[in-house]
Amino acid sequence: MTDVASLVPFLGGALALAGIAAALSRRRELLVRWCCWAVGVPLVTGAFWWGAPGVTALALVVGVVAAMEFGALTDLPRTDRAVLAVAVSGVVLTSWLAPGHEVRAAAVGALALAAVPLLAGDSVHGLRRLTTGLLGLVWLSVLAALAPLGTTALALFVAVSVGDVAAYFAGQRLGGPRLSPLSPAKRWSGTLCGAAAAVAVLAALSALSWPTAVAVAVGAPAGDLVESMVKRGARVKDSASWLAGSGGLLDRIDSLLLALVVLLLLR
Repeated sequence: MTDVASLVPFLGGALALAGIAAALSRRRELLVRWCCWAVGVPLVTGAFWWGAPGVTALALVVGVVAAMEFGALTDLPRTDRAVLAVAVSGVVLTSWLAPGHEVRAAAVGALALAAVPLLAGDSVHGLRRLTTGLLGLVWLSVLAALAPLGTTALALFVAVSVGDVAAYFAGQRLGGPRLSPLSPAKRWSGTLCGAAAAVAVLAALSALSWPTAVAVAVGAPAGDLVESMVKRGARVKDSASWLAGSGGLLDRIDSLLLALVVLLLLR
């Protein structure tokens, strides 16, 4: 695997090409999204360049924001959202300060999430609050893998992002059978094209192996469907509305989260 410095020219070139394509399309949505990427990509790259402290700081910010979005999406009380954010942050910090003890940190977080409805004596919504909180903890705690994986995680992020864009455009152009009722706009044609594009990016970044290939080809589309399931249950289109052209942060990392899970299981 190459280092972060060697990825910078590739990322800069890809960002420039994406900007040209967005400008030629004259579609406001694509231009707004590109502007977000133009800000986000340097920040993410800079965090990985800094090393473990930078990636951990990035994972903490992303984890807290995503936990709050998930809590709002699933209608968790504010106390539960705060505890979930702290629990996810605890797992992320543990991966940096005490590697190997992430499961213990997650167990402590799970106990804290269970304590909130128990102490409140919530017999009506307590079970839903507990199961929802545990789902959020399991789903978002995988961000703790970003620092240990290092540049592999950065390559995975780039590949998943390119795969998402390729799947979007290919699905619209080629049509065909739907991928799942959970996301009627997604097509098998787009998913296969997106997987091919993501694998090609991994190869270009010298990060291609069978675990990373399965992660971007299978884990990433599955992660997108997981969030679609949650959003359909909440009857909303986006996880939030603060991120211009993209909805919320959870909408941008859903594919990456499950791709990381698959990679960790296969490694």
